[in-house]
Amino acid sequence: MGEEKKSPADQPKEEVKAGERSGEKTGAGSSEESFGALFEESLSRRHFDEGEIVKGTIVSIEKEFIMVDIGDKCEGQVPSGDFRTAAGEVKAQVGDQIEVLVEQRQEEQGVILLSKSKAVEKRLWEAFEQSYKKQIPVPGKIEEHIKGGYLVDLGGVKAFMPGSQADTRPIKHPEELIGKEEFFQVLKFNRKRVNVVVSRRLVIERKWKEQRDQILSELEEGMIIKGTVKNITEYGAFLDIGGMDGLLHITDMSWKRVNHPGDLIKVGDELEVKILKFDRASERVALGLKQLEPDPWDNVDKKYPVGTIVQGKVTNVTEYGAFVELEPGVEGLVHVSEMSWGKKRVMADEMVKLGQMLEAKVLDIDLHERRISLGMKQVIPNPWEVLTQKYPPGSRIKGKVKNITNFGIFVGVEEGIDGLVHISDLSWVKKIRHPKDLFKKGDEVECAVLDVDPERERFSLGIKQIAPDPWSLVPEKYRSGTRITGKVVSITDFGAFVELEQGIEGLIHISELSEEQVKDPKDVVQVGQEVRAEVLSVDPREKRIRLSLRAVAQKDEEEQLEQYKATEWDGTSKLGEIIQKKLAETKGKELFTGEAKAKASGEKPKTNSAEPKKEKKI
Repeated sequence: MGEEKKSPADQPKEEVKAGERSGEKTGAGSSEESFGALFEESLSRRHFDEGEIVKGTIVSIEKEFIMVDIGDKCEGQVPSGDFRTAAGEVKAQVGDQIEVLVEQRQEEQGVILLSKSKAVEKRLWEAFEQSYKKQIPVPGKIEEHIKGGYLVDLGGVKAFMPGSQADTRPIKHPEELIGKEEFFQVLKFNRKRVNVVVSRRLVIERKWKEQRDQILSELEEGMIIKGTVKNITEYGAFLDIGGMDGLLHITDMSWKRVNHPGDLIKVGDELEVKILKFDRASERVALGLKQLEPDPWDNVDKKYPVGTIVQGKVTNVTEYGAFVELEPGVEGLVHVSEMSWGKKRVMADEMVKLGQMLEAKVLDIDLHERRISLGMKQVIPNPWEVLTQKYPPGSRIKGKVKNITNFGIFVGVEEGIDGLVHISDLSWVKKIRHPKDLFKKGDEVECAVLDVDPERERFSLGIKQIAPDPWSLVPEKYRSGTRITGKVVSITDFGAFVELEQGIEGLIHISELSEEQVKDPKDVVQVGQEVRAEVLSVDPREKRIRLSLRAVAQKDEEEQLEQYKATEWDGTSKLGEIIQKKLAETKGKELFTGEAKAKASGEKPKTNSAEPKKEKKI
């Protein structure tokens, strides 16, 4: 086959210029100019060493080689395989600027062997070195998920990316990264072993830091910005606000009650929020969502003044009460103590249910603390005030004994209302050590209403008040000077107590037992003995009655003396007989008194065996 004829444009520059020298241009002047140009061009061309990367221009495309002018004395040739695509097509055009590596100089043949692929590889390793030393990211594509990480194609060089370096957070689905083209930071490289380790996480963190620094320089409190929900916790949510995180606390999500942030937002939501606080030093940002809406607590004291009856929905029930929503963002608390008029402690969940609509009265408003105190019992009549009208003092009721204590008994009046009968109001006259000595649970008793105190929620009853106070009749019944007969019930060092009637006792002081001096009251009276005494004085207020035996004896003697004086002489009676008779009577009384004393002391009474002398008749 004959040699293919080349066009002047396809021939080497030396050939083209030689043709010019052979006579394409005529004249001595033209030859000198062409020679000078060739000489200058030869001086401008340089010598490239093997292993050096140079830039060149494609001047021709052959079957096996691509001819490249690299500015050397000799032209270079690159294997056409370096330009072949995956489809087998040679992708090259005359005039393209490319980088090649000088593999071998064959100056005898007038050619330099070049390699485009090796130039690319060398540039890659240089880029790896720069990426490692200067932390410059290199482009690549994640091709495969393998044990412990991923394989990344860095323009023809396979690199390993550990799983921990894939992202700033754990990846639940590793396959989601396959095929992504990203930038990577070289962590480790070894050209001889063709070993490269890269990190995507460092590039992301650096990008975030750059964005964060920019945002930090622009952020101001009060700004309205957009953010994406990254994470949700029990106390709030973290939003990505462009390279840094901001906290949206649960209390700043909504004006109304939020039980859990997840009830209001979800991961991935894009929100418009307000910067509430910003600490540039600590890089902490507090965000608010509810602040973009009007505050429902503005003028709430005018909308719900104290004393008004409101309606609301139960949104939460706790041990200490129930929260009632008056409007979105405005809640009031009904404390358990304000749910019922009864003194018995109630359980909130027994009184109200979640979602229930109810009426309540506004008791108090604290705008600073954003608290409204509500009362349920205040919307119905106070049973204690009703009781005041229903049971005026002095009225009588019947009820069963509900409880017995050492200070009294509780009697059921109405459902949930018990009245107290104090131990001092059980009896006018009985001395009661403990109420259980008289009553037991379930006994039905009749009581008189003494007092109803709505403020203190006390209902006072009395049993003794059913009957009149016997001491109220004492001043009329036992006037001073009245003689009574009673039984000695107790003896003390200072006298003896005598029962006049049930519950009414009087005291005979030791000085009133006899005309003679008494050292021990037991020498004169004994428990159980009936005596006649005279009432000296009555003090119904102090419930005291003073009695005297001595006064009775004195009056008896006086009465006898008056009787003697009034005796008529019948003509046959003689003065001596009368005197003798009276002396005998008196002596008999003295003898009886001596016998009583002796009997009390256990001694035999002394008797006089001698008969009394008969008086001579006058």
